Amino acid sequence: MVISRILLVSRAVIMTVLLATLIIVGTSVPVWAAQLDAQINPNSDSSPFKVNYQKTIFIEYPNGGQLFDELHTKSWTLSGTADSSNAGVQNLMKRLNENIADSGSQARISDLNVLYDIHLKGRNINSSVDYKVILSGTLSEYVITKDQVRTLVDLGWRGLSTNQEIQIDGIDINHPISLFKVEEPLLYSIVAGTEAEEILSKNMINADFIAQQPLTNWHFLFDPTGVTSDAATFGLDKSISGFVVSSWTMGESSIREGRQVERVFEAEINSDQKYVIRTVQSADQANLSAIGFGALDILDGVEIIGVTPTPPDGYATTSTGDFPIFIVYGMAGMAAVAGIAFFFVSSRSLKNEKQGQQGIDPSKLVGYQTSASSGGYQTNRGEAQLRDDTNYQQTRNVYEEHNTKNSPPTPSTQEEAACGCAASAEMHSECDCVMQGACLCDGTCRCNAEICKEQVSSMS
Repeated sequence: MVISRILLVSRAVIMTVLLATLIIVGTSVPVWAAQLDAQINPNSDSSPFKVNYQKTIFIEYPNGGQLFDELHTKSWTLSGTADSSNAGVQNLMKRLNENIADSGSQARISDLNVLYDIHLKGRNINSSVDYKVILSGTLSEYVITKDQVRTLVDLGWRGLSTNQEIQIDGIDINHPISLFKVEEPLLYSIVAGTEAEEILSKNMINADFIAQQPLTNWHFLFDPTGVTSDAATFGLDKSISGFVVSSWTMGESSIREGRQVERVFEAEINSDQKYVIRTVQSADQANLSAIGFGALDILDGVEIIGVTPTPPDGYATTSTGDFPIFIVYGMAGMAAVAGIAFFFVSSRSLKNEKQGQQGIDPSKLVGYQTSASSGGYQTNRGEAQLRDDTNYQQTRNVYEEHNTKNSPPTPSTQEEAACGCAASAEMHSECDCVMQGACLCDGTCRCNAEICKEQVSSMS
């Protein structure tokens, strides 16, 4: 039994590990820290977008050392903004448009603003560097074609990434290692030529995963009631009332979309002391909205949407999965049929049961009073008992039967004496109270045999 239980537990553990491995391997994908938000107006030549890139860098010195001496009391912040008049922003806009074109999209960034914010905070155990780059701008040339019925909108531009050096205010905002080379030369000299340098050289401006995740895996919602309250979001007025707004959202961690967790890179450095460099990036998120009802499609390998002012007739879904309405109603109908079948079977079972009075017939019961008066006060308490013992065997308590079986036997009467001599007399045979050398007489036996009398005398 113990061996069987051990084998059963072992099999359960093995199956759990295999399932977990399958989920992790099957859904593990590169995750980069980018959060995209865009509102597309197919009736306009341009629309706003915003993308946020974030990373946190930890420099750990648990045993002290030169980095501890240099950083543990230090705190500084570098931040700034720049628009499209800045040469560095113009270079970034060019690189992003090259990346968009390489993906097959025809859309272009026509205006761009950059905000960067870098903050170092020293502590006794480690120092942290919060690194943030925010791009906000205007997207144009995303309308592929337009007629009186439908507008085709290009969505292949959403992977806004570049690996090139982007210099703004003398700082390469795209590669943290360049910042440390200028601001923290001691740290740079320690990490140079190590695995930590490769980690710190990864580009910040990277939204490749947002482009790689098919829009069919995103959650789709649309508002069929009009977007008067959302007009300000699109920079429009109440004239858009009556249109619908379609939304696609990416960011859920699931088997369908893939595991999305914090992206962590770590490297150890053996210098004067043991140091650890760790970078942490949050999971990607994206929200795309378009005025009108958007139907996904692919054109020349690029994901697009066909936008109409209203949803097609009979389309009633407002969530991911594109469930046709007949499937929804069909599932509800199946539930109703199952409920009807359940009540039908229950009704037939009830009819097959014995009807009428069950248990003791009330006419066979008689009541008697059990309360007594005290001080001029008397209650009306009473009990019921059977008028006679007819059919008692059918109505008696099962616990009483159980107790009767377990109760000791009553003493035998003279007529039911357990006497071997009496048994011999009944058979009209010679009285022989000696059986196998033992007398079977008891105190109730009236046998006249001497041996029996002696036995009875000894028992009295």
